[in-house]
Amino acid sequence: MIKAQHIQYVVGNRTLLEDVSVHFHPGQISLIIGPNGAGKSTLLKILCNQLRPQQGSIRFGDKSLWDFNHIEMARIRAVLSQQLELAFPLRVEEVVMMGRYPHFTGQPDAKDFTACREAMEQFDLIPLAQRNYVTLSGGEKQRVHFARVMAQTWYPVPGYDRYLLLDEPLTYLDIQHQYQFMETVQQLARQDNRVVVGVVHDLNLAARFADQLFILHEGSILAQGSPHTVLTPGHVLTAFGMKPNIQEYNSKLQLIF
Repeated sequence: MIKAQHIQYVVGNRTLLEDVSVHFHPGQISLIIGPNGAGKSTLLKILCNQLRPQQGSIRFGDKSLWDFNHIEMARIRAVLSQQLELAFPLRVEEVVMMGRYPHFTGQPDAKDFTACREAMEQFDLIPLAQRNYVTLSGGEKQRVHFARVMAQTWYPVPGYDRYLLLDEPLTYLDIQHQYQFMETVQQLARQDNRVVVGVVHDLNLAARFADQLFILHEGSILAQGSPHTVLTPGHVLTAFGMKPNIQEYNSKLQLIF
């Protein structure tokens, strides 16, 4: 579990997050939504220890985020950020192997190669394994980084949950691969009891795949809970300035604007 309590983050005279408390549970997909400037990526960066809040606490399981060293955290938590470019012309399989770096010194072993191969299989990357990364399309690069972060936490670490943090992971993907990625993440969360936290923009994808939704609005939590609890016309109107027509198909919500 990730438990963040009373988080406040201020830059200059602007408060980006104000008294934000959220819990993210194993075996679930927790998605954060909200308009631009609401504080979504700021909150995720704080959870990733890329930013330090002025107030509040964050615990990964029973341990404070700030009591982990970088290697310990990298072995149990993988982060997919919006910045995907690499400066060096590596092969796809080499980029995926970067996810295993926290787990070995010197040379990777058979276990590391197996994790990378199986992660690449998840995202249809085996045919691209020998390709130069810089020659790939934006969507192909995104899939490579999906495999990299999956390989990073492919095996459980005794005594710890595994964590996957995703900052707008569907950028550059066509609709087919958006759904494929979310279905894969959903399967891994269920089977491996991972804690999955993501920032997304598409409300209908959030409604379809989230177990928990969190709406951030002006740096505070406007609503949190199941999609049926969170995605109400009033909440969406307050956060996004548009009132949707909400329909339900096979217990899943669909928002029409």
